[in-house]
Amino acid sequence: MLPKQTALVPVTIIERRIYLIHRQKVILDADLAKLYGVTTGNLNLAVRRNIERFPEDFMFQLTKEEAANLRLQFATSSSGYGGRRYPPYAFTEQGVAMLSSVLGSKRAVHVNIAIMRTFVRLRELLASNRHLAEKLEAMERSYDAKFRVVFEVIQKLMAPPQSPKEPIGFRGALAPEKKPPRKK
Repeated sequence: MLPKQTALVPVTIIERRIYLIHRQKVILDADLAKLYGVTTGNLNLAVRRNIERFPEDFMFQLTKEEAANLRLQFATSSSGYGGRRYPPYAFTEQGVAMLSSVLGSKRAVHVNIAIMRTFVRLRELLASNRHLAEKLEAMERSYDAKFRVVFEVIQKLMAPPQSPKEPIGFRGALAPEKKPPRKK
């Protein structure tokens, strides 16, 4: 069982900082900077000085459109009024692990441990939810088969008659088939 909280940063705070971007769980540079207790500029400077440690699967920069969408979604400041001038960087789990070696402070190491535990916890939650989703789909399939008969009967009852049926009764040889035409 993983601890819910470390001495530095509660797991719930870290969980709120993990976003799904480009189908990857990432943490933005500004959020990491707050967690590490450094400025976003200093964090990005350390990354630029060690850029060979951060391939595209460890870190990527958001497009201007993605950054604008995040600004709208999270109500952050615009670039014209003291906010960011460049789109943020997004760090994957591997990129976050690499940051502790780049930053080198004790706080960075402890925060990274908390972040790694949070990523593991999220993976476990997703795996258990996937298992529940599979069970639900299996139940839906079995119920669909059982209720298919009921739905077929209801559809038949709701359907309009296909064609007029022959009248019921005996038609003898003496009975006229048609009425004689009326006289005018």
